[in-house]
Amino acid sequence: MPQNVGATASKEVTLVRALGLFSGTLLVAGVMIGSGVYKKIIPMAQTGLSEGWILMAWVIAGIVTMLGAFNLVGLTSLTEESGGVYEYLRLSFGNFFSFLFGWTDFSIIGSASVAALAFMFAQTVNSIVPLPNPLQQWEAFNFGGFIYPFADAGIKILALAAIGIVTFINYRGVKEGGVVNNIFTSAKITGIIILIVLGITYTMPAGSTVAPVQASLPAGMPFLSALFAAMLSAFWAYDGWLDISFVTGEIKNPKKNVPLAILAGVSMAMLLYVLVNFAYLQVVPAATLATVQSNQIGAAVVAQKLLGNFGKTLIVTLILISSFGSLNAVLLAHARVYYRMAQEKFFFKNAARVHPVYRTPYKSIVYTSAWSCVLVVSGTFDLLTDMVVFASFIFYILLALAVLKMKQKAAITQKLVGYPVVQVVVIIFSLALLVNTIVTQPKQTATGLLLVLLGVPFYLFFKQKNKQQ
Repeated sequence: MPQNVGATASKEVTLVRALGLFSGTLLVAGVMIGSGVYKKIIPMAQTGLSEGWILMAWVIAGIVTMLGAFNLVGLTSLTEESGGVYEYLRLSFGNFFSFLFGWTDFSIIGSASVAALAFMFAQTVNSIVPLPNPLQQWEAFNFGGFIYPFADAGIKILALAAIGIVTFINYRGVKEGGVVNNIFTSAKITGIIILIVLGITYTMPAGSTVAPVQASLPAGMPFLSALFAAMLSAFWAYDGWLDISFVTGEIKNPKKNVPLAILAGVSMAMLLYVLVNFAYLQVVPAATLATVQSNQIGAAVVAQKLLGNFGKTLIVTLILISSFGSLNAVLLAHARVYYRMAQEKFFFKNAARVHPVYRTPYKSIVYTSAWSCVLVVSGTFDLLTDMVVFASFIFYILLALAVLKMKQKAAITQKLVGYPVVQVVVIIFSLALLVNTIVTQPKQTATGLLLVLLGVPFYLFFKQKNKQQ
């Protein structure tokens, strides 16, 4: 099928190419540098790994992410349409696998990312000003023993309000959303650099003794399982590197700027992540972080030790900026996937509508926000983020296979870095992570797989509907 077939839902009004290379790079960094870099150090420490192996988990996850970025760069030459991964899989394997990605992105990856970031934003506000909990009497009510819809009601209400605000911003225009992202991303990068400098130059008080950052090599499957668990946390922090591909239709000179923005944004995030976690562990050792409650923010614990209550306030403010900025960027990007699906007649028809004044896929934005709100009510931060990472790696395998197929067919003509070794490594690593996650988190992965497979009857429904038309 030609790539523009079905793209007739809005002949009069189309998306506008308003984002350049700078905005594209900050979009990648803005999505990636969100909540994980501040929060995930505690669950990583609770795996029992030493400081050195925690840092190694960040490095390995960063390398795998960069290999995935190389995959995506190879596929960007296939099309200049919005939709990114959805389009690449459609052109490589046809409608079924592309729909399954789009459905999974809607039901888990994109919407759950919006929900998790909104939850993190509200949770951070709650750490400064305790929010009321109006539904506390029902907080024990649950589904399956891990979904508590009435728990943390005050936090969830504020999270829903945050989603409403970014929905309004992105409804009004992609340029407006891009400007907001540029401001927030620049602010949080500056804050992280300050935190890195303070942590690395930190001098322990006289009489204190903390073991230096070092790697000790445990042995056996428990260690491998702990390492994969730590990387699962790291991958949430790295998640979002492919989101710029979703807005290809609104990027200036996309075949040049999209690959450059991906590589620059991923490199920036990887460098900052490794350095800031090194700084964390210089100030507070892993054994101490492991004793902190999971709902606490690791970066705030470190900042409080560095600068007292002022430091805690400073880092909490930075987290508010980061989580809200990432929330805006994620909503901006993922809504374009469902817009492209609707153009291809594999999503609700009106999701392909472009606003006549604001030139945004406003219906798709509203659908994304609505389902994200449902996920906010249904889950907690770590449950949502683990589901996002698990579902994402299923499609990282398909992307690697798409590169191998399209390169063999000569649809990709440019030279690819590390081809075909990069693709093989990504496939093997992704399979290992998926298997480990299924074994260690059976309920969460079963929920994620169920949501993915629910896409099959929806695909058959849209396929039959298209035949009838």
